[in-house]
Amino acid sequence: MRITKKHLSRRTVLKGMGVTVALPFLDAMLPAGKAYATTAAGASSSRVRLVAMEMVHGAAGSTAIGVKKHLWAPEKVGSDFDLSGTSLSPLEPFRNDVTIVSNIDVRNAEAFTLPEIGGDHFRSSAVFLTQSHPKQTQGSDLWAGTSLDQIYAKKAGQGTPLPSMQFCIENLDQAGGCTYNYSCAYTDSISWASPNEPLPMIRDPRVAFEMLFGQGSTAEERANRMASRRSILDWIGGEVERVRRQVGSGDRARLDRYMDNVREIERRIEAVEAHNRSGEQRAMPEAPAGVPDSFSEHMKLLFDLQVLALQSDMTRVISFKTGRDAQNRVFPESGSAQAFHPASHHGDREDRVMEFNKITKYRVGQLAYFLEKMKAASDGDGSLLDKTLIIWGSPMADPNIHNHRRCPLVLLGHANGILKGNMHLKAPDGTPMANVMLTLLHQLGLDDMKTFGDSSGEFSLSPTAATTAG
Repeated sequence: MRITKKHLSRRTVLKGMGVTVALPFLDAMLPAGKAYATTAAGASSSRVRLVAMEMVHGAAGSTAIGVKKHLWAPEKVGSDFDLSGTSLSPLEPFRNDVTIVSNIDVRNAEAFTLPEIGGDHFRSSAVFLTQSHPKQTQGSDLWAGTSLDQIYAKKAGQGTPLPSMQFCIENLDQAGGCTYNYSCAYTDSISWASPNEPLPMIRDPRVAFEMLFGQGSTAEERANRMASRRSILDWIGGEVERVRRQVGSGDRARLDRYMDNVREIERRIEAVEAHNRSGEQRAMPEAPAGVPDSFSEHMKLLFDLQVLALQSDMTRVISFKTGRDAQNRVFPESGSAQAFHPASHHGDREDRVMEFNKITKYRVGQLAYFLEKMKAASDGDGSLLDKTLIIWGSPMADPNIHNHRRCPLVLLGHANGILKGNMHLKAPDGTPMANVMLTLLHQLGLDDMKTFGDSSGEFSLSPTAATTAG
């Protein structure tokens, strides 16, 4: 790379053997005399980032007992709500970045025919971002819908090195058919490029790291670089110094923080790999060496990689599947010793609902780490959280009866002003989740979409919706 002026292209990358590192937004990337908002980099319609995350298998707050006790949605609508007794209480420090949408349904995840009854675990994930009813098949004739993230990626992701990235936590590489005559493809992905094209998801942090920082190199170069046991930053040290000399003090500090974050994540991945290859017994022996046995550490690593991907504009669209419906994983950090799936079948007993709520709250609590990192990451005239729409929800409501009414949904961030935050919006009974997603697509600039899934119209994201919904 040769830099002859202080102005840098937004697509400036630093290259070394087997390494390509894109940069975060720097002031030096602004043309002289132009404000951020007047540049292409500041164009809001193309700069909104999208992160869509599935919380599988519903929530304790969507049960009849949970609704009465307000375990998910708070009692009050509008901005004067109390999160203290809800599963969302870990998000209280970020309440100004939170928009709760309650009382919405995902009916396309329900059984439409007699043979589909009981197959909710094996079709729900395919419904979440498509809001479409999957065809029951174990063959190659899959059919669901094009997912929201991929619709947006076609608009906002074509100018980035990676149009979109897909992440997951659990083992989702099952081939062939799952139970109830559904292909495992329906449970393995939440991102669909077309109604018959589910996209693969990344579980291993090492794979994601190489996608972000090994672009443009040959397999041999990457192998040699990894065999050297040197940090990727060692291969671009001269390039980094050259950039530092060309930019101002604010940009130098920003660049240093970014490179420190890259190195810290690299160290953590190396530490996980070293531990998992040490011969010590693993909790998840089938997982790749780069996957931590700890759920929270795995979530944090993938969250950190997502922040880097967005900050460097390697991609603007991310989906994240944070579990698998029928998994039997135990989450000891939640305070519950029960396995996830058995705990979800609570039998409408209040003590067991409250036990499952510990797991729900723990899983939601992982978001706080991501929100803190997004808020700390600067991007032009604001933070990444200001520029991002984060969707966190589930296509299932009460997991005990595989119900899809009153499904959890919370929107986070501000999406360049689309969301004001500090808001609880309660939808009228029978409102499809697809209405919310159709509205979000319109707000993201896809005005030509008339319907999405089983939508019946738009859903107002303004405070008036909260006061009129009751």
